Amino acid sequence: MSEPGELYDAIYDEISTIIVGHEELVEHLTVSLLTGGHILLEGVPGVAKTTLANVFARASGLEYNRIQMTPDILPADITGTTVYRQQTGEFELQRGPVFANVVVADEINRATPKTQSALLEAMEERHVSIEGETLKLPEPFMVIATQNPIEMDGTFELPEAQRDRFQLKLTVDVPKRTEEQTILDRFDEQPTLDPGTVSQVVAQQDLDAARDIVGDIHVEESVRDYIIDLVEATRSHPDVEYGASPRASLAFLQTGKARAAIHDRQYVIPDDIKALAVPVLVHRLVLNTDARLSNVSPREIITDILDEIVPPSGVAETASETVAAPAPAGSDDGPQ
Repeated sequence: MSEPGELYDAIYDEISTIIVGHEELVEHLTVSLLTGGHILLEGVPGVAKTTLANVFARASGLEYNRIQMTPDILPADITGTTVYRQQTGEFELQRGPVFANVVVADEINRATPKTQSALLEAMEERHVSIEGETLKLPEPFMVIATQNPIEMDGTFELPEAQRDRFQLKLTVDVPKRTEEQTILDRFDEQPTLDPGTVSQVVAQQDLDAARDIVGDIHVEESVRDYIIDLVEATRSHPDVEYGASPRASLAFLQTGKARAAIHDRQYVIPDDIKALAVPVLVHRLVLNTDARLSNVSPREIITDILDEIVPPSGVAETASETVAAPAPAGSDDGPQ
Protein backbone atom coordinates (compact mmCIF):
# COMPACT_ATOMS: atom_id res chain seq x y z
CA MET A 1 0.00 0.00 0.00
CA SER A 2 2.81 2.41 -0.87
CA GLU A 3 0.78 4.24 -3.55
CA PRO A 4 -0.43 7.62 -2.19
CA GLY A 5 -3.95 7.02 -3.52
CA GLU A 6 -4.23 3.68 -1.76
CA LEU A 7 -2.80 5.18 1.43
CA TYR A 8 -5.38 7.97 1.40
CA ASP A 9 -8.25 5.54 0.73
CA ALA A 10 -7.18 3.34 3.65
CA ILE A 11 -6.93 6.32 6.02
CA TYR A 12 -10.28 7.76 4.95
CA ASP A 13 -12.10 4.42 5.23
CA GLU A 14 -10.79 3.93 8.77
CA ILE A 15 -11.53 7.52 9.83
CA SER A 16 -15.07 7.14 8.45
CA THR A 17 -15.83 4.63 11.21
CA ILE A 18 -15.81 7.62 13.60
CA ILE A 19 -16.05 10.81 11.51
CA VAL A 20 -18.97 11.40 9.15
CA GLY A 21 -18.16 13.25 5.92
CA HIS A 22 -15.16 15.62 5.67
CA GLU A 23 -13.62 13.72 2.74
CA GLU A 24 -11.85 16.83 1.45
CA LEU A 25 -10.46 17.61 4.92
CA VAL A 26 -8.98 14.12 5.20
CA GLU A 27 -7.46 14.50 1.73
CA HIS A 28 -5.83 17.78 2.73
CA LEU A 29 -4.53 16.27 5.98
CA THR A 30 -3.03 13.42 3.94
CA VAL A 31 -1.49 15.93 1.52
CA SER A 32 0.27 17.70 4.40
CA LEU A 33 1.39 14.40 5.92
CA LEU A 34 2.97 13.37 2.61
CA THR A 35 4.76 16.72 2.21
CA GLY A 36 5.80 17.52 5.79
CA GLY A 37 3.41 20.43 6.21
CA HIS A 38 1.47 21.82 9.16
CA ILE A 39 -2.28 22.48 9.41
CA LEU A 40 -4.33 25.31 10.93
CA LEU A 41 -7.78 23.86 11.62
CA GLU A 42 -10.58 26.35 12.27
CA GLY A 43 -14.18 25.72 13.26
CA VAL A 44 -16.85 26.46 15.84
CA PRO A 45 -16.93 24.34 19.02
CA GLY A 46 -18.26 20.80 18.73
CA VAL A 47 -17.49 20.03 15.07
CA ALA A 48 -14.85 17.37 15.93
CA LYS A 49 -11.67 19.30 15.08
CA THR A 50 -9.59 17.61 17.79
CA THR A 51 -11.25 14.23 17.20
CA LEU A 52 -10.43 14.45 13.49
CA ALA A 53 -6.75 15.09 14.26
CA ASN A 54 -6.71 12.26 16.80
CA VAL A 55 -8.25 9.60 14.54
CA PHE A 56 -6.09 10.76 11.60
CA ALA A 57 -2.94 10.17 13.67
CA ARG A 58 -4.17 6.78 14.89
CA ALA A 59 -5.13 5.58 11.43
CA SER A 60 -1.75 6.73 10.09
CA GLY A 61 0.10 4.84 12.83
CA LEU A 62 1.65 8.02 14.25
CA GLU A 63 2.36 9.00 17.84
CA TYR A 64 -0.14 11.66 18.92
CA ASN A 65 0.05 14.33 21.65
CA ARG A 66 -2.47 17.04 22.44
CA ILE A 67 -1.60 20.34 24.12
CA GLN A 68 -4.51 22.32 25.56
CA MET A 69 -3.44 25.92 25.02
CA THR A 70 -4.33 28.35 27.83
CA PRO A 71 -3.04 31.83 28.78
CA ASP A 72 -0.95 30.41 31.63
CA ILE A 73 0.86 27.70 29.64
CA LEU A 74 4.62 28.32 29.30
CA PRO A 75 7.02 27.56 26.41
CA ALA A 76 8.71 24.89 28.56
CA ASP A 77 5.35 23.16 28.92
CA ILE A 78 5.53 22.55 25.15
CA THR A 79 9.19 21.91 24.44
CA GLY A 80 10.31 20.42 27.77
CA THR A 81 12.85 21.30 30.45
CA THR A 82 15.43 19.79 32.79
CA VAL A 83 14.35 18.43 36.18
CA TYR A 84 16.67 17.98 39.19
CA ARG A 85 16.57 14.44 40.58
CA GLN A 86 17.49 14.49 44.25
CA GLN A 87 18.16 10.75 44.28
CA THR A 88 20.98 11.04 41.73
CA GLY A 89 21.99 14.65 42.30
CA GLU A 90 21.75 15.28 38.55
CA PHE A 91 19.50 17.17 36.15
CA GLU A 92 17.39 14.98 33.88
CA LEU A 93 15.96 16.05 30.53
CA GLN A 94 12.16 16.03 30.53
CA ARG A 95 10.86 16.09 26.95
CA GLY A 96 7.67 18.02 26.31
CA PRO A 97 4.59 16.97 24.34
CA VAL A 98 6.04 18.45 21.14
CA PHE A 99 8.06 15.22 20.82
CA ALA A 100 5.45 13.31 18.83
CA ASN A 101 4.63 12.72 15.17
CA VAL A 102 1.33 14.59 15.31
CA VAL A 103 1.06 17.44 17.82
CA VAL A 104 -2.35 19.06 18.27
CA ALA A 105 -2.17 22.58 19.68
CA ASP A 106 -5.80 22.87 20.77
CA GLU A 107 -7.16 26.45 20.68
CA ILE A 108 -3.76 27.87 19.84
CA ASN A 109 -5.03 31.44 19.96
CA ARG A 110 -5.66 31.12 23.70
CA ALA A 111 -1.93 30.89 24.41
CA THR A 112 0.19 34.02 24.82
CA PRO A 113 2.40 35.16 21.93
CA LYS A 114 5.49 34.01 23.85
CA THR A 115 4.10 30.49 24.07
CA GLN A 116 2.82 30.51 20.49
CA SER A 117 6.33 31.36 19.34
CA ALA A 118 7.68 28.27 21.09
CA LEU A 119 6.19 26.27 18.21
CA LEU A 120 8.01 28.33 15.56
CA GLU A 121 11.39 26.65 15.85
CA ALA A 122 9.77 23.22 16.01
CA MET A 123 7.57 23.82 12.96
CA GLU A 124 10.28 25.34 10.80
CA GLU A 125 13.51 23.72 11.96
CA ARG A 126 12.16 20.32 13.11
CA HIS A 127 14.13 20.59 16.35
CA VAL A 128 13.91 22.40 19.68
CA SER A 129 16.48 23.79 22.10
CA ILE A 130 16.27 22.88 25.79
CA GLU A 131 18.81 24.40 28.18
CA GLY A 132 21.20 25.01 25.30
CA GLU A 133 20.86 21.47 23.90
CA THR A 134 19.36 21.04 20.42
CA LEU A 135 17.11 17.99 20.05
CA LYS A 136 15.67 16.64 16.80
CA LEU A 137 11.94 15.98 16.63
CA PRO A 138 10.45 12.69 15.39
CA GLU A 139 9.99 12.11 11.68
CA PRO A 140 7.41 12.63 10.33
CA PHE A 141 6.48 15.69 12.38
CA MET A 142 3.21 17.56 11.92
CA VAL A 143 1.52 20.31 13.95
CA ILE A 144 -2.25 20.57 13.73
CA ALA A 145 -3.39 23.75 15.49
CA THR A 146 -7.08 24.38 16.12
CA GLN A 147 -8.82 27.66 16.77
CA ASN A 148 -12.35 28.88 17.41
CA PRO A 149 -13.35 31.78 15.11
CA ILE A 150 -16.32 33.05 17.16
CA GLU A 151 -14.91 33.53 20.67
CA MET A 152 -12.36 36.34 20.81
CA ASP A 153 -12.38 37.10 24.55
CA GLY A 154 -9.13 36.04 26.18
CA THR A 155 -7.46 35.12 22.87
CA PHE A 156 -4.29 36.28 21.13
CA GLU A 157 -4.47 36.44 17.34
CA LEU A 158 -1.69 34.55 15.60
CA PRO A 159 0.86 36.94 14.08
CA GLU A 160 1.42 36.87 10.33
CA ALA A 161 4.83 35.19 10.71
CA GLN A 162 3.28 32.30 12.63
CA ARG A 163 0.30 31.91 10.28
CA ASP A 164 2.70 31.68 7.35
CA ARG A 165 4.32 28.62 8.96
CA PHE A 166 1.13 26.64 8.35
CA GLN A 167 1.06 24.98 4.96
CA LEU A 168 -2.76 24.87 4.83
CA LYS A 169 -5.65 26.44 6.68
CA LEU A 170 -8.74 24.23 6.74
CA THR A 171 -12.25 25.02 7.91
CA VAL A 172 -14.37 22.38 9.63
CA ASP A 173 -17.97 23.22 8.81
CA VAL A 174 -21.10 22.26 10.72
CA PRO A 175 -22.38 18.96 9.23
CA LYS A 176 -25.34 18.83 6.88
CA ARG A 177 -28.65 17.58 8.25
CA THR A 178 -28.25 14.11 6.72
CA GLU A 179 -24.70 13.83 8.11
CA GLU A 180 -25.83 14.88 11.57
CA GLN A 181 -28.60 12.26 11.44
CA THR A 182 -25.96 9.64 10.62
CA ILE A 183 -23.91 10.82 13.60
CA LEU A 184 -26.93 10.42 15.91
CA ASP A 185 -27.72 6.96 14.56
CA ARG A 186 -24.12 5.81 14.85
CA PHE A 187 -23.65 6.93 18.45
CA ASP A 188 -27.09 5.66 19.42
CA GLU A 189 -26.04 2.19 18.29
CA GLN A 190 -22.50 2.46 19.73
CA PRO A 191 -22.47 4.89 22.69
CA THR A 192 -18.86 3.97 23.54
CA LEU A 193 -17.54 4.85 20.08
CA ASP A 194 -14.37 6.95 20.41
CA PRO A 195 -10.98 7.49 18.70
CA GLY A 196 -9.56 4.52 20.62
CA THR A 197 -11.51 2.18 18.35
CA VAL A 198 -9.59 3.35 15.26
CA SER A 199 -6.92 0.94 14.01
CA GLN A 200 -3.60 1.66 12.36
CA VAL A 201 -3.93 1.07 8.62
CA VAL A 202 -0.61 2.53 7.40
CA ALA A 203 2.83 1.04 8.05
CA GLN A 204 5.84 3.34 8.38
CA GLN A 205 7.54 1.86 5.31
CA ASP A 206 4.40 2.47 3.24
CA LEU A 207 4.30 6.10 4.36
CA ASP A 208 7.98 6.57 3.50
CA ALA A 209 7.47 5.00 0.06
CA ALA A 210 4.41 7.19 -0.62
CA ARG A 211 6.38 10.32 0.29
CA ASP A 212 9.13 9.30 -2.14
CA ILE A 213 6.53 8.90 -4.90
CA VAL A 214 5.17 12.39 -4.21
CA GLY A 215 8.68 13.84 -4.52
CA ASP A 216 9.00 12.37 -8.04
CA ILE A 217 5.75 13.86 -9.39
CA HIS A 218 6.34 15.98 -12.50
CA VAL A 219 5.41 19.68 -12.59
CA GLU A 220 5.26 21.24 -16.05
CA GLU A 221 6.90 24.66 -16.49
CA SER A 222 3.54 26.23 -17.41
CA VAL A 223 2.05 25.00 -14.12
CA ARG A 224 4.98 26.54 -12.22
CA ASP A 225 4.27 29.82 -14.02
CA TYR A 226 0.60 29.50 -13.05
CA ILE A 227 1.59 29.14 -9.39
CA ILE A 228 3.74 32.27 -9.56
CA ASP A 229 0.98 34.18 -11.38
CA LEU A 230 -1.49 33.37 -8.57
CA VAL A 231 0.92 34.30 -5.80
CA GLU A 232 2.00 37.52 -7.51
CA ALA A 233 -1.65 38.48 -8.01
CA THR A 234 -2.16 38.46 -4.23
CA ARG A 235 0.61 41.04 -3.87
CA SER A 236 -0.89 43.49 -6.37
CA HIS A 237 -4.58 43.07 -5.50
CA PRO A 238 -6.13 46.45 -4.49
CA ASP A 239 -7.66 44.99 -1.29
CA VAL A 240 -4.44 43.37 -0.06
CA GLU A 241 -1.82 45.19 1.99
CA TYR A 242 0.60 42.25 2.15
CA GLY A 243 0.27 39.31 -0.21
CA ALA A 244 1.58 35.77 -0.06
CA SER A 245 5.30 35.07 0.37
CA PRO A 246 7.48 32.63 -1.62
CA ARG A 247 6.62 30.09 1.09
CA ALA A 248 3.13 30.03 -0.45
CA SER A 249 4.62 29.20 -3.86
CA LEU A 250 6.52 26.29 -2.31
CA ALA A 251 3.33 25.15 -0.57
CA PHE A 252 1.53 25.12 -3.93
CA LEU A 253 4.35 23.10 -5.49
CA GLN A 254 4.51 20.51 -2.70
CA THR A 255 0.78 20.09 -2.10
CA GLY A 256 0.05 20.06 -5.83
CA LYS A 257 2.39 17.08 -6.20
CA ALA A 258 0.73 15.26 -3.30
CA ARG A 259 -2.79 15.88 -4.63
CA ALA A 260 -1.78 14.63 -8.08
CA ALA A 261 -0.29 11.46 -6.53
CA ILE A 262 -3.41 10.83 -4.43
CA HIS A 263 -5.47 11.08 -7.61
CA ASP A 264 -3.16 8.53 -9.30
CA ARG A 265 -1.41 10.96 -11.65
CA GLN A 266 2.31 11.32 -12.27
CA TYR A 267 2.01 15.01 -13.07
CA VAL A 268 0.35 18.13 -11.65
CA ILE A 269 -2.47 19.82 -13.56
CA PRO A 270 -3.91 23.33 -13.03
CA ASP A 271 -6.98 21.85 -11.33
CA ASP A 272 -4.69 20.60 -8.53
CA ILE A 273 -3.47 24.15 -7.94
CA LYS A 274 -6.98 25.64 -8.13
CA ALA A 275 -8.32 23.08 -5.64
CA LEU A 276 -5.59 24.06 -3.17
CA ALA A 277 -5.70 27.84 -3.70
CA VAL A 278 -8.00 28.66 -0.76
CA PRO A 279 -6.30 26.47 1.89
CA VAL A 280 -2.84 27.60 0.75
CA LEU A 281 -3.58 31.34 0.54
CA VAL A 282 -6.51 32.22 2.83
CA HIS A 283 -4.43 32.66 6.01
CA ARG A 284 -1.52 34.43 4.31
CA LEU A 285 -3.30 37.55 3.03
CA VAL A 286 -3.21 40.74 5.11
CA LEU A 287 -6.07 42.96 3.94
CA ASN A 288 -5.87 46.75 3.92
CA THR A 289 -8.05 48.95 6.09
CA ASP A 290 -10.64 49.71 3.41
CA ALA A 291 -11.14 46.01 2.68
CA ARG A 292 -11.54 45.16 6.35
CA LEU A 293 -14.06 47.97 6.88
CA SER A 294 -15.98 46.77 3.82
CA ASN A 295 -16.06 43.20 5.21
CA VAL A 296 -14.15 41.82 2.23
CA SER A 297 -12.94 38.30 3.01
CA PRO A 298 -9.66 36.69 1.86
CA ARG A 299 -11.71 33.88 0.33
CA GLU A 300 -13.50 36.38 -1.94
CA ILE A 301 -10.16 37.83 -3.05
CA ILE A 302 -8.80 34.38 -3.87
CA THR A 303 -11.93 33.60 -5.89
CA ASP A 304 -11.45 36.85 -7.84
CA ILE A 305 -7.83 35.98 -8.55
CA LEU A 306 -8.73 32.47 -9.74
CA ASP A 307 -11.33 33.97 -12.09
CA GLU A 308 -8.83 36.53 -13.37
CA ILE A 309 -5.75 34.37 -13.95
CA VAL A 310 -6.14 32.06 -16.95
CA PRO A 311 -4.72 28.58 -16.24
CA PRO A 312 -2.47 26.94 -18.83
CA SER A 313 -4.15 24.63 -21.33
CA GLY A 314 -2.94 21.31 -22.69
CA VAL A 315 -0.92 20.57 -19.56
CA ALA A 316 -2.24 17.03 -19.11
CA GLU A 317 -1.20 15.92 -22.59
CA THR A 318 2.22 17.61 -22.40
CA ALA A 319 2.98 16.31 -18.93
CA SER A 320 1.84 12.81 -19.84
CA GLU A 321 4.20 12.73 -22.79
CA THR A 322 7.07 14.09 -20.67
CA VAL A 323 6.58 11.52 -17.92
CA ALA A 324 6.16 8.63 -20.32
CA ALA A 325 9.03 9.56 -22.64
CA PRO A 326 11.88 7.02 -22.67
CA ALA A 327 15.22 8.13 -21.32
CA PRO A 328 17.88 9.09 -23.90
CA ALA A 329 20.30 6.36 -24.89
CA GLY A 330 23.28 6.19 -22.59
CA SER A 331 21.51 7.88 -19.67
CA ASP A 332 21.34 6.33 -16.20
CA ASP A 333 17.57 5.76 -16.53
CA GLY A 334 17.49 4.23 -19.98
CA PRO A 335 18.75 1.02 -21.53
CA GLN A 336 22.49 0.89 -21.99
